[in-house]
Formats: sequence, structure tokens, C-alpha cells
Amino acid sequence: MSRSRRTGSVLRLSAVPALALAVVAALPLASSRQPAPAAPGWTPMTPVSVTYGAPNPPGQTAHGNLLSFNDFHGAIDPPTGSGGLINGTPAGGVEYLTTWVKRLRAEAEASGERSLTVGAGDLIGATPLVSAGFHDEPSIELMNNLDLELSSVGNHEFDEGTTELRRMQFGGCHPTDGCQDGDGFSGAEFKYLAANVVDRRTNLPFLAPVSVKLVQGVPVGFVGMTLEQTPTIVNPAGITTVEFKDEIETANHYARVLRMLGIKSLVLLIHQGGQQSVSTDVSSCVGFTGDIAPIVAGLDPAYGIVVSGHTHRFYSCALPNSQGTNIVVTSAGSNGQLVTDISFTMDKKTDRFTSVEAHNVIVENGVRNPDGSWQIVNGVPVRNTELIDPEAKVIADKYRTAIAPIANRVVGKITTDISRTANAAGESPLGDVIADAQLAYTQAAGAQIAFMNPGGIRADLPFALSSGGEAPGDVTYGECFTVQPFNNLVVTQKVTGAQIKEVLEQQFAGYAGQGTTRILQVSDGFTYSYSTAAALGSRISDMRLNGTPIDPAATYQLTTNDFLANGGDGFTNLRLDPNRVFAPGFDIDALVAHLGTGPIAPGPANRITKVA
Repeated sequence: MSRSRRTGSVLRLSAVPALALAVVAALPLASSRQPAPAAPGWTPMTPVSVTYGAPNPPGQTAHGNLLSFNDFHGAIDPPTGSGGLINGTPAGGVEYLTTWVKRLRAEAEASGERSLTVGAGDLIGATPLVSAGFHDEPSIELMNNLDLELSSVGNHEFDEGTTELRRMQFGGCHPTDGCQDGDGFSGAEFKYLAANVVDRRTNLPFLAPVSVKLVQGVPVGFVGMTLEQTPTIVNPAGITTVEFKDEIETANHYARVLRMLGIKSLVLLIHQGGQQSVSTDVSSCVGFTGDIAPIVAGLDPAYGIVVSGHTHRFYSCALPNSQGTNIVVTSAGSNGQLVTDISFTMDKKTDRFTSVEAHNVIVENGVRNPDGSWQIVNGVPVRNTELIDPEAKVIADKYRTAIAPIANRVVGKITTDISRTANAAGESPLGDVIADAQLAYTQAAGAQIAFMNPGGIRADLPFALSSGGEAPGDVTYGECFTVQPFNNLVVTQKVTGAQIKEVLEQQFAGYAGQGTTRILQVSDGFTYSYSTAAALGSRISDMRLNGTPIDPAATYQLTTNDFLANGGDGFTNLRLDPNRVFAPGFDIDALVAHLGTGPIAPGPANRITKVA
């Protein structure tokens, strides 16, 4: 891939110079723009538009464009089922994403804007087998082909640890599996930004913290970061050498550094987000809440655009910064199903933003009927071959062909759709099935109970899906991998009944350092009740195993994946027994073995009772 597109960059701050400059940039500085309300006419029901001050005289305005997306998660093939639709429109698939990005880029440049393509993390990790089977090299190559220029890291970029993430950036063959496609791996041609991830030993940034691009003569600074809570949602074993810093402090630190260099207009690429209360319009901002809002509220006023992610939601918002000035905050959902089209202007004399507007564009991939509806055959949208990018197709097809014998192997049967959607108690039919699979897989270790983290269940198991031409009800290895793509180990350890209760108490935000309520999925035979009205630490009751009350002093054999056993998802109370027993293979092998005993029915989702 040619690297000529990088010539627009006038400066790339390496870790050492950036931190050295920070020493002389510690004093608070004045606002970079006058506080102003959102543009007249903008409401949370319409695409966001913000202006600052009076219009510039002719010839004094620089025109720029950002095309952004987030949480791609290696979605090379179009998503299927209800997850493959955006408000009823078939959307996604990298060949279509590439077409829409190139089309929007051409339109922006034809209108006189300098266009840049950027991301907000989780481009890789939690990916389908066609990408994960090659350690996500296909996704990186496809992002290169799409001419992505910058992206923040996200939590899933750290799924295979810091060493592997550096390989994604700089290239080289995998240390164990080598270069499986036979033609080497040169790494990302785009720049990953990780301003708030620092080396524990040196306190220097783990990857580049910032990048600067010229937009019609005006420098624009880009700062990228992941959420500070990343250590609680990735396997701790892979991130022991780095520390994740506060988002606001980091963003404002680099705002001061960049201001010292004369850069007054900044864009934050951040893997943290929020959600609308009603999500019917892809470009609205109705009842907006989420962790990104207080971060924006603390930002230096030099930031005029925040490209966010992580929540897999779509929105285009105007949110107040540290001075009460509204700035533009966007997200494009997930899986390459949307692209955010952001247009902005800057004053060439002051080098500051004068206006920003944004809206989300659906990455349509379907064929319409004459009445405007979408063509559907056997429950699957008919794909529009005219919207396929030929270069992306060549890359994707290479890996599809290579992985097909593994992905399309039928490994089991199910009786009907098995959903990961949780009920009011937080339990899902698929969560039951996976917990049962891990319990069965570890019988040799004497397992009596199994727990599964809900965040590790990435997709439903549809009955009618035929990814490799198999019959309805047949489940392929590739479909299993889409459900459980992390290749976690399966671990059994000794715990007391009292320790089991402590683990379950830690499901609730605010207890023992838990930041987010997460209801663990439990195996057949184990039941319990909980009350959210009770005090933290006293919410769990009536724990039973095969109908017998759990004895606080008795010892039980508990199976989880090693992500949980290492304290992932905030379950530090699971780091209990140093003498763990590891099952052969990975968690997906447990699911495959269980489905092979089928046909398997959906779990009953009646093992957890919420009493209040």
C-alpha cells in the first residue's frame, strides 16, 4: 500500500519530544474560542451543527472533512440477522464500507474540503474467524486499503496484549503462527494513537499520543486514547507493562503541548461513549447519557470535535465543554454499518474552528424492490454487488478462501435460535448454554459450577443461518467463533461457598471496586436470588446447587474462563486459588464439544431470580 497519503502530516510527535514539551507547557492557557451556543435551528432531533462567531471573509476559511467510524471489530462480512439492519436497512461489510468511505471522500473533496478518514478504536479484537483466524491481520490490511489515516486504540486492541498490538502497528510475522497467508505482514499504514497508555517503567506513551494534519494550510491536532477503565475489561495478563491514565487530564495535557507548537484546533479520537434514550434516528441526540459526557465537560476548549465509540451506539451531539461551549460529539455505531460525515471550517488567521456539522450515513449493502422495500431471500438480504469495492473484495476473498474449510465445518446442532439477550434478571438462553458447556468440559477436574461473563458472548446462534451452505439448525465452527472469539482458556479452581457469594456480590457496580453491573451467566444446577434494593454486599441470597443450599464453609470446584479468573470485568474476587486446573484447548472448544452432543435447545434462563 502506498504511503503517499501521509504527506499531509506536517508533524508527528514521538513520545519523548511530546513529554519533554509538556514540562514547559504546564501553565493554564486562555480559551481558544469564544463561548457560543449551538447553531440556531439545531435540536437533539436533527444532525448536529455548531458555529463559533461570525462568518469569515471570502478566502479566509479552511474547509475540512472527517469520515469516521468505530468498533469495526473485524466485520469483514456483512452482519446477519437483526444485527445486520440499521433502522431496517441492510448495512455493513467491509467491501461496502470501503465503497461508501471512498464515495463520501470523493464528494467532500469535490466540494472543496480536505478529507481525512479516522477511527475511534476497537477496529480489531472480538472479531469473526475470517479475521481472528489470522490474528486480525486481514482487518488491518483492509483498513489500509480503505485509506484510514488515524485511529485511537480501544480496549479490544489489547485483547492479545501489548506486544501483539505493537505488531499490529509496526508489522512482522506472528511469533507463534508466523505469516499464515504467505506474503508477510507490514502492519498498519494508519497511525494508532494511545495518548493515555503509558509504559509503567518509563512513564512514556506506549504508542504515538498525537498526530497533526494540515487542512488547507491550517494545522489540526489529533489526540487519541482509550477508556481509562480498559484494565477492567481486558485480560490483565496482557497489559502488565502499561498503565491507563485519566482521559481528561491526558487530553488537556496534550492540548497544552500542541498549543505551544501553535496548534489551536484539536480533534479527540476516544474509545468511550454514550447512548440516546431513543435511537430511531442515526444522527440525533435524544436523551443523551453516558461516560463520554463528563469527559467532554472537562475538555480544553481547543477541542472542537470528539469522535467517540465503545458503546456501539449511533449519535451526533452538541455537548458542553469545560467552558460551557457546545462541541460536536459523534459515534457511528459498530461493525462498519455507519460512517460519520463531519464537515468543519477554520479561520486561516486564527487557526481555530469556526463551524462543525456532522451526520451519520448508513453503509447500505442491499437491493431495493420497486416499492422501496429491501429484497430478502430465505431471511437474508440480497446484497448489491454494484456497491462492492473490488480491491477490498480481493483482500477479503483471500482470507475467506483460506479459512473456509475451518469456518464451514459443521460441529453441532441447535433446535431453534439461541439468543444472548438477557431477561430482567440478567440471564440469557445462550449464557446458560455456554455455562453448561464449560461445566461439561471440565468434569475431569471435578467442576460443579461454571460462571460465564456476559460480555464474552458476542452474537446469537441463529437456527436458519447458513454461512457455509449447511442445513438449518446445523452450527459451524465459524458461527461458534463469532459467539466466542477470544480464545480464552478454561480454568477450574477451588472456592468456598462464602467466596462464591462474594464473587456474585461483585456483579453490582460500586461493590469491591466493580465499575459496571455485570450479571454472570451460571450453569445448570446452580441457582440464586438477588435484590437490587438491598445494600451492596448483601444482595445475594438463596444460593443452591442441585437444590441444596450452598454451605459458606464448604469447598466447591468452580469453572470460568481465564479472563474472569485473572480478575477481568472487575471480578477481582475470582483471583482466588493459585493451584488452578487448565482444561485443554480454549473456551470455544468447550462450546463446540457441547453442541456436538445436540441438538441443543436454548437455556431456560430461570437460574437467576431477581426479587427486587
